[in-house]
Amino acid sequence: MAARSNARVMWRMLGLARPLAGWMVLAVACGVAGFCCATGVPVLAAEAALAAVGAGSLPWAFGVTVAVLAVMAVARGVLHYVEQRCNHYIAFKLLAHVRDLVFGALRRLTPAKLAGSDSGALISTVTADVELLEVFYAHTISPICIAVLMAAVMGAFLGGIHPALAAMALASYALVGIAVPVAVSRASGGEGRRSRDLAAGLSGFVLDGLRGLGEVLQYGAGVSRLEELDGRSEELVASQRKLRARGAAGQAATTGAIMVLSCAQMLMAAWLAGAGLVTAEGAVLATVTTFSSFGPFVALANLGSTLQGTLAAGNRVLDILDEEPLVAEVPGSEGARPGFDGIAAEDVSFSYADGSSADGASASGEKILDHVSVSVEPGQIVGIQGKSGSGKSTLCRLLMRFWDVDQGCVALSGTDVREVATSALRDAEAFVEQDTHLFHDSIRDNLLIARPGATDAELEAACRAASVHDFICSLPNGYDTMVGELGDTLSGGERQRLGLARAFLHDAPLLLLDEPTSNLDSLNEAQILKSLSDQRGRRAVVLISHRPSTMAIADKTYSMDQGRVS
Repeated sequence: MAARSNARVMWRMLGLARPLAGWMVLAVACGVAGFCCATGVPVLAAEAALAAVGAGSLPWAFGVTVAVLAVMAVARGVLHYVEQRCNHYIAFKLLAHVRDLVFGALRRLTPAKLAGSDSGALISTVTADVELLEVFYAHTISPICIAVLMAAVMGAFLGGIHPALAAMALASYALVGIAVPVAVSRASGGEGRRSRDLAAGLSGFVLDGLRGLGEVLQYGAGVSRLEELDGRSEELVASQRKLRARGAAGQAATTGAIMVLSCAQMLMAAWLAGAGLVTAEGAVLATVTTFSSFGPFVALANLGSTLQGTLAAGNRVLDILDEEPLVAEVPGSEGARPGFDGIAAEDVSFSYADGSSADGASASGEKILDHVSVSVEPGQIVGIQGKSGSGKSTLCRLLMRFWDVDQGCVALSGTDVREVATSALRDAEAFVEQDTHLFHDSIRDNLLIARPGATDAELEAACRAASVHDFICSLPNGYDTMVGELGDTLSGGERQRLGLARAFLHDAPLLLLDEPTSNLDSLNEAQILKSLSDQRGRRAVVLISHRPSTMAIADKTYSMDQGRVS
């Protein structure tokens, strides 16, 4: 994917904030008013002091000045609170919106584009990277707008005293608010992106280690895994240390620049007063104003290093949002289930062009299916057998349109699946793969994902058909028993039967089963096969299996070898 400039990333992220423009205007208005109060307090105090010694020209009594100072001090706190409240409201509303966009993008990309992707990196993007965008929405947009407006206000005020003082102040603001953060950002280079990539890689490594913890313990690989974890952690810390060091250097440069520039303004004011170009009162007020007006620009200076990581995170989020799916969804409204008049693969050839498949079974460009033709009639049980790697599972995924064929077509009820509404295609098919995924939720909710409106009677009927109802009832909380993360609290056979129950509950006219009895004993296999046999005439079943006993119930059997059907 083409690299984006920081300006392009900021523009794209700013576009997402358009619906909340009203809140942003309020935040900026409160911020400008608050900084005017913060600057006005010392300026008004200096004016009062000058008036007390006869060198000032206050238009009201000293008591009124004290009251105004108190009001301004309180107002500064209130306005700052409202500004921050608005900024964080904007930020958290937009973070929720961005998460929704990211999950929507992942849904469009799944499964073809995400097959073989680093799940840890994806998790890092949808959690840590999205969370980092809070810095941009809460601490970047509003401060930039406030700084620009405050520069205009301060320039106008100081220009009323003398144009040279205004020019000096504006140059100082530009140096602190623009030159310093840009210099720090350039010094950081690509370290922000590298830091986010390292963090994502570390997340993926930890997640991979947790999933394979049993194998790590069994083969004594713990020491080597820990050493690699330490190495990755140290590399990430080193990258973050570089960013922090450059940020600290930027802060030091900012502080030094403010002191030098403020002193320069004071010397200019003194020279102008000595030359009779401004009054002594004007020189004092200009100096006090300059010293106390750098707050908005310091906020920008501090963005030089922190914004690097935020923009890198934004870049990674935009990478997902801009990714083009290999299989584009076909729009169509969800409604009544379409009629099913069979499905067929007609002269289909296919290869994983990017060298990755859902099960990692192929090399780059290797042809997985070669002129394959298979047909399934309504109510028919069709068996597909063959050795591992022969393309059986890939054929099922093409029937589901997880990928598009390279040649030929897959037709549902005589219509190319590339022209069938995706929602209708998913409604017409149910696919159970060898590894059943179970969510960290109750058994009931894991099953109801197939049909949320199913009744208890329908749920029980599906579980009985999958030979898992008695097992569920034996659990302490029955159907409300929680399933551990990734289903690790259940055996492979129990997960497989729950996957079958979920498919039965979906009640689709076409059922695709990839090794549905591979983890079952002979008794449960017989019960499942009887249930599948009972489906004959009611729904079509595509049955992939190595077991001759499983193939015995098929009305028609295809044999696959090296991507060809016989």
